[in-house]
Amino acid sequence: MQTTLRKVGDCTIRHCIPSDLPSVVEINIASLPEHYSDYFFESILKELPESFIVAETDQRIVGYIMCKIEFGFSNFRKLGFVKKGHVVSIAVLREYRGKGIGKSLMLEAINGLAVRKTDEIYLEVRVSNDLAVKMYQSLGFLTKSRLRSYYRDGEDAYLMASEFIQ
Repeated sequence: MQTTLRKVGDCTIRHCIPSDLPSVVEINIASLPEHYSDYFFESILKELPESFIVAETDQRIVGYIMCKIEFGFSNFRKLGFVKKGHVVSIAVLREYRGKGIGKSLMLEAINGLAVRKTDEIYLEVRVSNDLAVKMYQSLGFLTKSRLRSYYRDGEDAYLMASEFIQ
């Protein structure tokens, strides 16, 4: 039995477990044009289980978020390298969007990154994805730059980031 991190309506937000990965891969394929190998999902789950979160309704996985930790230059002009949380992928099945599931996934992933004492968190989002951009802004993310032709189909991305206040 998995521990519930939070509830959103009839949806349970919890940590991902290995048996969830086939459903996570299916959601990735159905929802996003960027796909990863099964091994990539497995390695992210092993590396940072605190921030690999799923949304489940009626024993069906309907959304996920996966993050990893990186070290690099700050998105906030701090000197030297910082420990950064990177939202690698987040997706919610179309019929479950607009119910607060994506925001809840983000909040729990951020909690998991805070446990690992990251200095900041960042993500890339399609410039055309207005709803996601607004959701990230509501969570305190700032648009730091525009990444030209970031996606395979040529669309630009916004690099958005938020600092952790320690």
